[in-house]
Amino acid sequence: MKLLCGFYIGTYYFSVPIDRVQEVLKRAAVTPVPGAPRAVAGLLNLRGAIVTVLDIRPQLGLPSGDPAEAGAYLLLRDGSEIVALRIDRIGEVVNVNDDSFEPPPDTLRGPARTLIIGAYKLPDRLMLALDMDVALNTDAVASEGKPA
Repeated sequence: MKLLCGFYIGTYYFSVPIDRVQEVLKRAAVTPVPGAPRAVAGLLNLRGAIVTVLDIRPQLGLPSGDPAEAGAYLLLRDGSEIVALRIDRIGEVVNVNDDSFEPPPDTLRGPARTLIIGAYKLPDRLMLALDMDVALNTDAVASEGKPA
């Protein structure tokens, strides 16, 4: 059994392991960073700590939009650092079995395939498992928002 945190980006329903989630921010002042890759929406001040805000929309084929209009920010632990992921809204915490997991089909192509390691079959929908290492690796994302 795994405990996952669900969240939405566009119409996609993603999940990350709950033990990687620090908190959810409903609002945050994000400062853009000139010359940063498109996946870097900016920086925010989290109680005195500077946190990188990522937006994986370009890799999903969705428009980036204005970070100020984000529904929420999911703060994720990446080793000893915290990284914020721009999301539209938070979902629920779900307990899943390994037997409900399926790898992505071969027909899933493009940059989104690098972000999705598979899907969990829930009673009413699929929950896409986000590859945390790829999503949080800003060095692997070129300025076009595509994997380097």
